[in-house]
Amino acid sequence: MAEFTAAVYQNEFLPDGGTDVNAIVTVSCTGAGTAGQTGAGSAGEIIIVDTSGSMGPQTMAAAKQAAQAALAEIVDGTYFAVIAGSDRAMLAYPQVSSGPGMVPMDASSREAASRAIANFHGSGGTAISTWLDLAGTLFASVAEVTQRHAILLTDGENREQPGSLDAAIKRATGYFQCDCRGAGTDWQVDEVRRISQALLGTVDIIPTPDQMQAQFEEIMRASMSRGVADAQLRIWAPQGSQVLFVRQVSPSVEDLTARRTEVNALTGAYPTGAWSDESRDYHVAVRVAAKAIGQEQLAARVQLAVGDQVMAQGLVKATWSGDSGLTARIDQQVAHYTGQTELAAMIQEGLQAKASGDEATATTKLGRAVQLAAETGNDEATSKLRKVVDIDDEKEGTVRLKRAVDKADEMALDTASTKTTRIKK
Repeated sequence: MAEFTAAVYQNEFLPDGGTDVNAIVTVSCTGAGTAGQTGAGSAGEIIIVDTSGSMGPQTMAAAKQAAQAALAEIVDGTYFAVIAGSDRAMLAYPQVSSGPGMVPMDASSREAASRAIANFHGSGGTAISTWLDLAGTLFASVAEVTQRHAILLTDGENREQPGSLDAAIKRATGYFQCDCRGAGTDWQVDEVRRISQALLGTVDIIPTPDQMQAQFEEIMRASMSRGVADAQLRIWAPQGSQVLFVRQVSPSVEDLTARRTEVNALTGAYPTGAWSDESRDYHVAVRVAAKAIGQEQLAARVQLAVGDQVMAQGLVKATWSGDSGLTARIDQQVAHYTGQTELAAMIQEGLQAKASGDEATATTKLGRAVQLAAETGNDEATSKLRKVVDIDDEKEGTVRLKRAVDKADEMALDTASTKTTRIKK
């Protein structure tokens, strides 16, 4: 059975009149097991491949190979299906018109699905809302599937009426998770990131076809290792207080604040999705009523719950002190992840400004990103930033925009903007 632990990092001391309490809560899981085999219910996997007319021969050939490789990673007994996506979604496997739209994986179904994928050819446009809606319908067709995950590959911009994709994302949110990948450079990062963030997945660029298979294999292996189907982060705060925000800050920045659902009058639940053997960090900020010097109180109780069972708990405390040596200190973990969150925003805002022709704002924002990447030890971000800007002074954040930038390098920086690093010991 999976075991969870929680550790809290904070400076609990507040100055006279202080109200805002910040803490980093590290939640770790061990013994998660295998998807669909160690928890309640079965696991379901859907592979969604863009088969629109924009998929060139090389990209299509690589997509077929990658999808077939992903099939090989699905554990026997897992329910699965394959969708071919263009201006409409087609159930490529299993080829049924009614009843269950997913079948258990075994040697025979794996081979049949592989043959169906081999017949993919590019035609039509791109209507991603139909792909997501069909995936939801397929998952719903098999009642015993309670752990739902999809891989989505696209190579182009969505071509639908405004609002269609957002409506489909809303329908899928909270029902299944989805890891998204963009092939080449003709797709929109913001568009695909909206899908992955809402569906608790990841987004990344696959710049060249030869990199596709390895990414699909890695995604599917990770999904199969998530033996805990779904978990919630529960935050209790005392009466009269306010939860300012709840963010996942490692391994990536994901703002969960607006995803709160009420457990009771003082407790909210935030989705975390499925878990494997891993650790994640959460930044919790709570505003409490100020108390007199020397008083202390519990500012928040942070729990990891699977179903109705609380698996781990951490306590966030507040103590009011007149000692400035105690109250002025910022916890190292809190400072680190505050910088990492700002780094993600600076990269995205800087690239948006650059795309709109506002070079002054782009230079300022990306310069600040360089400074933050250096301060927080995010070497991956620094490396990707160097492909977009010339760095004169890392410490000061002094940069110049490169005149010739490979679009794939810009998109790689954008997709990686929310990836964080932990404090280097």
